[in-house]
Amino acid sequence: MVDHNGSFIFQKRGVFYFSRRVPNDLLDNYQKPRIVFSLKTRSAQTAKARAMIFATKLDDDWKSMRWRDASNPLSRFLRPQVRPANDLHPTPKSPMVSEAKSVYLKHKAEGRPKTFTQAVDRAVDALVSYLGDREVNSLTRLEINQFRDHLVSKGLSISSVKRYFTTLKAVFNFASRELDFEEPRVFSQVYYGEDTGPQKKRAVFLPEELAKIQRECRIKDDEQRWLIALLSDTGMRLSEGLGVTKEDIVLSAKQPYIDLKPHPWRRLKTSASARKVPLGGHALWAAKRACETSENAFLFPKYCDETTCRANSASGALNKWISPRVSNGAVVHSLRHTFRDRLRAVECPKDIIDRIGGWSIGGVGESYGEGHPISVLSKWVCKAVGD
Repeated sequence: MVDHNGSFIFQKRGVFYFSRRVPNDLLDNYQKPRIVFSLKTRSAQTAKARAMIFATKLDDDWKSMRWRDASNPLSRFLRPQVRPANDLHPTPKSPMVSEAKSVYLKHKAEGRPKTFTQAVDRAVDALVSYLGDREVNSLTRLEINQFRDHLVSKGLSISSVKRYFTTLKAVFNFASRELDFEEPRVFSQVYYGEDTGPQKKRAVFLPEELAKIQRECRIKDDEQRWLIALLSDTGMRLSEGLGVTKEDIVLSAKQPYIDLKPHPWRRLKTSASARKVPLGGHALWAAKRACETSENAFLFPKYCDETTCRANSASGALNKWISPRVSNGAVVHSLRHTFRDRLRAVECPKDIIDRIGGWSIGGVGESYGEGHPISVLSKWVCKAVGD
């Protein structure tokens, strides 16, 4: 059964199709008198949006064809049988959207957490679901703006839409360099509007709840509790702490520290993430206990080995233990936010806070020299943790 719905669409067995008759004066340019193809959706709203895009594209194509038609009085001003310059040196054909994603992940996903690939899949799959798997350079600004509006209509926040578009732009720009086709510009300077929704801030640990958790870590005295204690008084990211080895721990120095650097099993987020992390308070205790107890090179062998760092598994287990001990929804990553607040509370200078936590460092001058000595960093960490 075929259901006609207007707007150049009809429905067949639940799937919407595009259908439009070719004008009589242009029939010689087409194999058939009607253009019909599947829109690959069962949603009427999505089908109408896609049909409008294709109809607009056909209108533009037909205008161009008529312009070059011999019956057009202006056609006599065109050079006969002269090929445009770009036909002599044609622009390389762009790949399909799915091909661009495959190229990007092939080169960029290695050594990154599973969440990296998931984020790319999520953004590209959403685009393909709405606009179809097409050549990258066939995408128009009108379509991209409609895709943006579609994401917003599904309830995504402006910040989430921006993340989708940032990912898509990275995928296509990388693919354009690898496959030598013109870099798509439709994702540049997209207007997102104002995000008027409430900005949800990540919860931090209340001082008394953090103190209680740290005391329980010492009582429980096992691998998961060492990890929580280590993160609580260093502000490290979970994956940073998980990937630490015994060789990274420098306990013999006057001010003990972790020599945090990238490893094959665990990358670091940014160049600023490679740093010396002072050890004090519960973090120093945790590092000692993990070094004494671990039977191989890793501080946390349950979650890390020579090939992988299972941060998602660790996060789930730690949050399950933390959850009943907090009142405001704080999670393991909240330890990092809380540590920054604790450094602020002792009036630690911002540039030192950024250096301790591996946050991005602003200003050209910050890249000069060797940075703050470990003695200076350790002094502020000890103030924050109460040593």
